[in-house]
Amino acid sequence: MDKRQAIGSWLSGPRAAAEDAGVDFGYRGEQLGLPEEGPGSIARPGRRLGALAVDWGLCLLIAYGLITDGYDQATGNWALLILFLLHVLTLGTAGFTPGKRLFGVRVVAQDTGTVNPWRAAVRSALLCLALPALIWDRDGRGLHDRLARTVEVRI
Repeated sequence: MDKRQAIGSWLSGPRAAAEDAGVDFGYRGEQLGLPEEGPGSIARPGRRLGALAVDWGLCLLIAYGLITDGYDQATGNWALLILFLLHVLTLGTAGFTPGKRLFGVRVVAQDTGTVNPWRAAVRSALLCLALPALIWDRDGRGLHDRLARTVEVRI
């Protein structure tokens, strides 16, 4: 093995190395019984991050315009509280936030399909901590989704 192959295998990660060895992981969401593509399939990270960026921007505008008199640390703290409330209220009722709706993403419960307010609160609190959202499983779900037993799917 030359240096380029060694560096390429290291950069591609353990999943690619396992797939090269013949391990079949299937597609994202297969273990959850979701389709591979189209409506109902696992939402891709770009859509989810875009939706979160829109929601965060909206919450920042609300905090900046209505609550604080200038941009400082308090604005970010208020925006985080508004983001938490936005997620709890909208996910617990409609299943999506304004950003998720814009990007065609919906949050559903694994077993019932609808997210109750308790699950929305758990998921939102873990999302506000940020670290659980950065740890993903093989289906591309964050730890906050796994603990709340929810899935972000395409509409």
